[in-house]
Amino acid sequence: MRISSHFRINNHLERETDVSSENIRVSPAWTRPAPLLLEAFRAYSVANLGDAVGRLGIPDGGIVPIWAGASAVGSALPVLTVAGDNKSVIDALDHIQPGDMLVINAFGYNGRAIMGDNLAQRFEFHGAVGAVVDGYVRDRSIIEELKFPVFARGLTPAGPFKNGPGTIGEAVAIGGVVVNPGDIVAADDDGIIFIPIDRAAEVLAEVTKIVELEASKDAEVQAMRHQPA
Repeated sequence: MRISSHFRINNHLERETDVSSENIRVSPAWTRPAPLLLEAFRAYSVANLGDAVGRLGIPDGGIVPIWAGASAVGSALPVLTVAGDNKSVIDALDHIQPGDMLVINAFGYNGRAIMGDNLAQRFEFHGAVGAVVDGYVRDRSIIEELKFPVFARGLTPAGPFKNGPGTIGEAVAIGGVVVNPGDIVAADDDGIIFIPIDRAAEVLAEVTKIVELEASKDAEVQAMRHQPA
């Protein structure tokens, strides 16, 4: 397993680093959705959720899963970086809570990978369920082996700088959509959607109707297939 020399590793994957965090601004604590609420959203596809939320909150289609079948639902932990730099992403390890999903605005930069397999392991160890990166990443094959869901604009082997500045826990823009800390993030093969936590109950009620409607339409098609010629 490839390990960055930036870290000193012990048996518990604790992070020790000599990089100062003076230029990384961290927001005060925010409200996260309850685990049972996140579990309720896992029953639905991003496409159905998108219909339920008025087809809003969906970033552009350039951010895609880096391995087939990746899917996740979590609470948004927004991170802002300088293009080609991941200091704030590393610092975000100290602020992950179980069920969080890293949502990283890396300005869509294609010249440096903001994360790779090492950070994927650390995210998962701290309880994160996935990462959405408006930028590039690396180590796809290892991340696929780990089955850690990562969504990004593309891949590059070039590593990042670690200088900052950046922010953690403040609103960021991802693919043209504003994401606030604690928003519900759902991602699958089709893409990603961000749902404000205060709309969760409304969206769940609506997506149930949409799924029932689609099931009835599918039944109509099946009935037509079995009609005599």
